[in-house]
Amino acid sequence: MPARNEISRGKRQVDALVFPRTDPAERVDVLVVGAGPNGLGTALELHRHGVGAAVVDAAPGATLVRAGAAGYTPRALEVIRGWGLLQRIQHAWTFPPEWNTGNLLLTSLAGHQLAGTTLRSFGLGTTGRYSTETMLRRPQTVLQRVFLDRLAEIGTAVSGGWRVEDLASDPDGVTTTVVEVETGRRRTIRSRYVVGADGGTSTVRTLAQIPRSGSYAEERYFRFVVRTTSDTSAALGAFPPATAVIYNDRYCGFLAALNETDWRAYAGPYPLDRDPTTDELIKQARAAFGFDVDLEVVSLTPFFKSTRIADTFYRDRVALVGDAAHVRTPGGNLCEGFGDVVNLGWKLAAVLRGQAGPRLLDSYDEERRPHNWRIADYALAEDQRHTAAYEHVRALGVPADADTSPDAARRRAEIGEILGAGRSLPLGVVFDERYDASSVIRYEDGQIEAEAPWDAFAYADDARPGHRAPNGNLDPFGFTLYDRIGSHVALLVLADDTGTTGTTGTASTASTASTVGTASTVGAFEAAADARGIELEVIHLPDPAARELYGAPYALVRPDHHVAWRGDGSDLGGLDAGAVLDLVYGRGQLSAQPPAQPQAQAPARTADSRQLVDSTER
Repeated sequence: MPARNEISRGKRQVDALVFPRTDPAERVDVLVVGAGPNGLGTALELHRHGVGAAVVDAAPGATLVRAGAAGYTPRALEVIRGWGLLQRIQHAWTFPPEWNTGNLLLTSLAGHQLAGTTLRSFGLGTTGRYSTETMLRRPQTVLQRVFLDRLAEIGTAVSGGWRVEDLASDPDGVTTTVVEVETGRRRTIRSRYVVGADGGTSTVRTLAQIPRSGSYAEERYFRFVVRTTSDTSAALGAFPPATAVIYNDRYCGFLAALNETDWRAYAGPYPLDRDPTTDELIKQARAAFGFDVDLEVVSLTPFFKSTRIADTFYRDRVALVGDAAHVRTPGGNLCEGFGDVVNLGWKLAAVLRGQAGPRLLDSYDEERRPHNWRIADYALAEDQRHTAAYEHVRALGVPADADTSPDAARRRAEIGEILGAGRSLPLGVVFDERYDASSVIRYEDGQIEAEAPWDAFAYADDARPGHRAPNGNLDPFGFTLYDRIGSHVALLVLADDTGTTGTTGTASTASTASTVGTASTVGAFEAAADARGIELEVIHLPDPAARELYGAPYALVRPDHHVAWRGDGSDLGGLDAGAVLDLVYGRGQLSAQPPAQPQAQAPARTADSRQLVDSTER
């Protein structure tokens, strides 16, 4: 009878992903360079806002066994849900869902549990306090496959095998020269904007002459993928944990399944000029498995524990997203890239439609770069803390898996307490994308000074301007606020205001009906939006809990789910709704900081992050 591994291979394996081999378009609104998840996601986000894009990549395709991203946070899934693709990705599993148990800290894959909690439960309960989504594990190429399929359905061109060679910006657009890698054919692409999503060694960033700041690494580490070539079910059982963090005297790090035969492991540190041998890697992996398993190395990818962040994320019609903008110690990097994408996408669309001024694109850098510095500092500090804990464990010595004595059990319990201390979901990293230095957000008087410092492990739903808008169900059947917002800017109405101007939205009627604080704030915003060609989604939230949480009768929420303004309809010193929209769209003179006024504080919903288990890989 064939072994389990032999039966399953090929069913859901995505060993290779071939990019379409088409000639790039000669003219397009936005050229995206890079067909990784962030690049393809940028094209999807632009389509959501009605903007045409084309994607080019120097590679002919991608491979599953290259050790890319695999764990996705609730915030990343909120973005993917907005593209209408979450269910497709959920169904595109490459190893049985029964393997998903949460992160367990083990002495080896076949050994003893040190810490962690199995999250599997057949019971249907609440998914989380701050998001309708939980967390997900899929190899990066699963996302690429789903994204490529969707882009083909909507007619967005993706061209593999074309390398960017030159890039020149001018006041009206960008001229990009690309070369077909196989033939040397040259092609010129004219676009209004270029988005560099081409990784840490970004050609776009280099050609745009955007430097980076931060520190260089003095050593390097490796992710590598090993393939089991013999049946492992006797040692691991039918349902091994797909994501384990292994600690023993010879191995420290994740051992994560990519499919039923391929596992991602870690090695290092090594000098910058030395690669590990195949024998060294297999020895490391066997120490993680905990038994003598037949393995072959099928991928080796270096990474560095350093921070390198672009000095600007936007300049001269060129924007950077993902690793092209920021590289750092690993841990949820792709999820931060999706944050870049949804922040940039609606802004590019608004400028291309003529709704926004140039300040709106400048705000992409103002908002995302400080946030990514926060995340980078957290990632480096966490890695240093984990390294110190492991050194403590190594000094104590991890008992051999075969040792089942009471003393060994006691030592494992002690080690589990050392390693488990502080291992929790970093709620601030996942949800607190606060933007507190933006020229297109109307902050409240004294708000920034009163804000609690950003904390990687703390989060409270907060509806003050610059924060992620609290999400919730709009009806009993799971239709959420984010679903309703879609690709629009939204006015949340938490007051008893159902009035409208009743006008056709012309500029003349808007000027007489748009004074904030008159009979209908809703009508004022609708008229001001009509006059500016902005599609405004008005959402009434009569739920008392929503009113209490948002802390104001009205809130303006952007398509990337961030609050841009909130108020009671009369707190702008006689300025009108149009001035608010002009500020938010980067075209007005209204200051982001208002005159002194009483500050409305939203009640905070807090959670003990220790109750949650971190499933985002470092």
